[in-house]
Parts: sequence; structure tokens; C-alpha cells
Amino acid sequence: MGLLEVVLDPATVVVAVDPGKVMNRVWVSNGAGLLEEPVSLPVARSGIARLEKMLAAHAGEQVFAIEATGSLHRAWAAELERLHPGALRLFAPSETRAARTQLGSGRFKTDDRDCAALTYLARQGAGRRQTEEAAVEELRAAVRHRRGLVADRKVAQQRLHDQLNALCPGLSAPDGHATTLGRSLAIERPTGQAVLACAVAFAGRPPTMRSLIARSPGRLRKATAAYWVRRWRDCLPPPADAEQRAQRLGRDLGRYRALLVDIAAVEKEITILLARTDGQVLTSLPGVATTRAAAFAAHSLPIARFPDAEHLYSATGLAPAMYESATVRRRGRISRQGLAEHRDALMGIAWGLSRYSPAFADRNAELRARGMAPIQARVAVARNACRLTYRMLVTQQPFDEAAYRRGRLSRGR
Repeated sequence: MGLLEVVLDPATVVVAVDPGKVMNRVWVSNGAGLLEEPVSLPVARSGIARLEKMLAAHAGEQVFAIEATGSLHRAWAAELERLHPGALRLFAPSETRAARTQLGSGRFKTDDRDCAALTYLARQGAGRRQTEEAAVEELRAAVRHRRGLVADRKVAQQRLHDQLNALCPGLSAPDGHATTLGRSLAIERPTGQAVLACAVAFAGRPPTMRSLIARSPGRLRKATAAYWVRRWRDCLPPPADAEQRAQRLGRDLGRYRALLVDIAAVEKEITILLARTDGQVLTSLPGVATTRAAAFAAHSLPIARFPDAEHLYSATGLAPAMYESATVRRRGRISRQGLAEHRDALMGIAWGLSRYSPAFADRNAELRARGMAPIQARVAVARNACRLTYRMLVTQQPFDEAAYRRGRLSRGR
């Protein structure tokens, strides 16, 4: 999955594409200069047809350089790869920005300047093939879809708590109130599902223990059922419009259960997709299962984009912001550049390692002993985790706790 790094022949026709939502800016050139006037082509079949007609007038090898910006480039990238197998080169927005800086227009971004930067990069032999990105792109799409579903699940859980509390005041206590009202009701567990189902069936009236157990989708002990029945009977009576509220709660409960089915289905897809990429090796980390490994790999692969672990760590946005001017040098808070989901994925790996890896647990305890707050210690542990994951993605060697500990001791860390 490395960079191509083969300088193009001057006779090679380079097609630079800066993608947009509706129109794509296109440059067609060779080593002597532009072969066609820069044009904006629609993101549709007609745009591809016009591009093919333009290229028909120019003989020679063809290379397509396109900026991989979110999902805007996918349609044209897939079609161009189908029409011209192996001729497509993908570039990250950061690479395009760096090339603009080298060309003297780093502070000024236009579609034409981006096309000039893409042409410059392609002629140097930079870029990654579309075939190398395909598996990672599929994984990234699934990971992002799951992230959206999980966010929807959180909102749905809050709505269910609110509706249940209106039907049965005080029955659904959030975690922060658990010390005063007893146990909190976990909506996602069999107990929570059984309570919600009874609230719908009896319009907020207390059920019997037998009814509660019968409506549980999983195992519900009699002692647990008896506790919730007693607590339910101690609640104030339902409101006057309890029947209507129960019907609304039932519809929301159905949507919530469908959401859980969707999440489970996507997680199965992610397991299959992760196995097709180099990110599968990350599942050997303690406390890092498929979901966390996929979330980090989706935004880190191909690993050849990053020359070393520090560049990868900086891309997550957890590296401190630096300010230098003459003799002044300051380190600020984390830069937060890059994607928030990439940052969250690395923090999730750091949390898992600090819980289940003895070496990382010792490191976390050491940082806490220095006076660091929990979140500060986790950010520091994330830097160690980033170095480790970078090396694993490059070497494709699974995690070895003893070898990792020996390496840290030999470096005096």
C-alpha cells in the first residue's frame, strides 16, 4: 500500500479533478502545459462522457489525479477506475494543501489552484491507487454509518426515559439519581425492555411479576422483577392521557428495537470488512475488539500516508498545538485538527489498553500519580497507543505484551 513514487513521462496526459457536490473542476495537461481549457463538468454520466470526448483527441498514457474529499470524489473515482483500470491516483486534502504551499499559493484556495497542485503531485509520481483504497473506503463507510446509528440510539434512549418517566413518575431514574432512588433502569438491557413493554401494555399501571418476566427479551431473575414491581407500585398514578402516551411509547420502542437490529447488522458487516484490511491486526490488542479496531483503522489506512507515528498522532488532533516565533515557543492545548471520529477512535483504544493491558495500566497509574487528571492521562496514554498501533499496522505483527514491556524498559520509559 505504498506510494507510487514513479515520476511521469512528460508525454503522459494528466487529468486533475477537484471534486464538488454538483460540478467537478477538470484540468487536462501534459509536460508542455494545458491541452484543454479548464472546465467544470457535472457529477453525472454527461460529465464523464464529455471528459472521455476531450481525452479522445489526445494520444498517450493517461493518469487521473483526484482529491479524496469525504464522499464527493467517490462517484467519479469508481467510474474512472472502471473505464481506465490502474490509471487513477488519489490524494488527501492535506497533500493538496502542502502542494499549493510549495507552488506559492498556500493561503489562497481555489478549484484551479487545487487542480494545479494535483497535477504537480501526479507528475512527481505521488498518490495512491484506487484499488488500494477500495477496501478501506468500504470499511470507513460502514464505520461512519454505525457511528450515526449509535448517536441515534443515544437520543432514542433519552426519549424513552423521558416518556417512561411521564407515565410512571420516578420509575426511570438516570444514573445521577441512582443513589437516592435505588437502581437506575438500563433501557438497553432485558430488564429495561421488559419494563418498557409493560408500560406500553398496561398504560403505566404496575404489572405483576409474572407479566414483567414474560415480556423480558432475555433472562430476568425473579428477585430483579420483584424489585421493579415494588418500585412501580410506589410510583404516583399515571396521567389522564396515559393511553395516548403509552401508544406513543410503543411506537418509539419499536423504532428503538429496529435501531438495535440495524446496529447489530452493521457490526457484522464491519467484522467482515475489517478482515480484508491491514487493520485486522489491531484486534490482537487487549481491550480492543472489532469495533474499536475498525474505527481507528478506517481513518488511519493506508498507513503509508503517514511517514511516522508522530504524523499519525498529529492527524488525530491529540497532539498539542505549537506556536513558535523568534525566541518564543509555546505549547497549547490539543490541536483538534483532523476528524473527531479519528480522535475518538484513538482515545477508545487508549481506554481499552489502560483497562486490560498491564503495561498500559501501569503507565496510566504512573501519570495519575504525577497529578494528571484522568482525561489528561488518557491523552498521554493515547500517544503511546498511537506509536504501538502505527508499528503494528506497518509490520503486521500482533501485539506481544512481554515484548512491548521489554521495549519500554530498554528505552527507559
